[in-house]
Amino acid sequence: MAKQIKKQNLPTKVCQTCGRPFSWRKKWERDWDNVKYCSDRCRTSKGSAS
Repeated sequence: MAKQIKKQNLPTKVCQTCGRPFSWRKKWERDWDNVKYCSDRCRTSKGSAS
């Protein structure tokens, strides 16, 4: 059985577009080092930082 990690202990990053913190997600498991944006919306509007 897999070792469970509490949500409060997950690694976090700050989105390069909106500046909001976001947490690790299972779908980013293999590519966490390259994740820069919190969502598809931020990724597609990466040129217009607010």
